[in-house]
Amino acid sequence: MKTVAVTGASRGIGLAIAEHFLASGWKVHCLARTESAVAPLLAKGHAHFVSFDAASAESVLAAAKTVLAAGDTLDALVNNAGIALSAPLAKTSTEDFLRIQAVNVTAPFLLTRELLPALVKAKGRVVNICSTAAKKGFKYTAAYCTSKHALLGMTRALAVELANKHVTVNAVSPGWTDTDMLAASIEKIAGSTGRSANDARAALESMNPMGRAVKPDEVASLVHFLCDSAAGAAITGADYTIDGGETV
Repeated sequence: MKTVAVTGASRGIGLAIAEHFLASGWKVHCLARTESAVAPLLAKGHAHFVSFDAASAESVLAAAKTVLAAGDTLDALVNNAGIALSAPLAKTSTEDFLRIQAVNVTAPFLLTRELLPALVKAKGRVVNICSTAAKKGFKYTAAYCTSKHALLGMTRALAVELANKHVTVNAVSPGWTDTDMLAASIEKIAGSTGRSANDARAALESMNPMGRAVKPDEVASLVHFLCDSAAGAAITGADYTIDGGETV
């Protein structure tokens, strides 16, 4: 049985990714802050909870030890957990900036480093969930864009470094996706501009030429392809944008 570790598995894109792997018969280490948050997954097939707080380096290292202690060959790692902040530079505190880097960059770096021996043994796959914010700049998101550009850079560097070990490292960069992060952005726009929630959502969705948000299941299908297809063994250092044409 193949095994994958998925961070941020309790909701949104991470939840959809975990569900895809479980449906395909994989064992899934569901990395999340609380066991209750992944309870629906634990009732499905071979899902296992691993305590994980991406903002804490100690928690990330402990989670890696838990995964390795399970004794499984680790066929894939999906670094999905992430946070966002929308604020002008002048109102972005140092603490907020550092927390975003800790969650979006340092946690994937540490987890990949610690799990690398198991991934090398399995000739495994690493997929980092980036963002269209790794490809261009957006106003009021300097901290978030910085983190996602860094994660994409790390993806490319590791792809080259690990190619001779037959470990692939790729990025998936969604546009606006129908998750809690989108809901929070809608709420903030509505609160700061006086628009209705529907108008705020329409404004965000209009950035996508398809006129809609990306679905978490669509992102999950792409991640699954990179980890579970024959083609995935020869794809490395790639950044797959899934944004309905937003960045074309």
